[in-house]
Amino acid sequence: MPKDLTVVLEDRPGELAKLGEALGRAAVNIEGMCGMTVGSKGFIHILVEDTTKARRALEASHIEVGKETEVLVLPVEDRPGVLGNIARRLANAGVSIQFAYLSTSKSVVVAVDNLAKAQAAVEPKKAE
Repeated sequence: MPKDLTVVLEDRPGELAKLGEALGRAAVNIEGMCGMTVGSKGFIHILVEDTTKARRALEASHIEVGKETEVLVLPVEDRPGVLGNIARRLANAGVSIQFAYLSTSKSVVVAVDNLAKAQAAVEPKKAE
């Protein structure tokens, strides 16, 4: 199951290229990504299948890897209202979303405060 790694970069040209090149050399596929800058730092979330291999490749390139997070990767339809539906189901279950982003293949990645509760909240209902 893919996991999210939080990577901390300097906010300067070439840093994201360095991250992409390091993972490319290690044959680590980025399945989803989002990023933002805060002050002089860039905070990048990457979804990868092999976090150990990704972490080694990044650290060997002197790229700081912060948190590793288990996340839900939910298949979604590409249509209006899907995110609202997922977020409402999680809210109704009392689950807080820590971050969310789209992956490369019509899935939404969601980090939450209670993974088991979130999984139960978004599981397809079984017909009786």
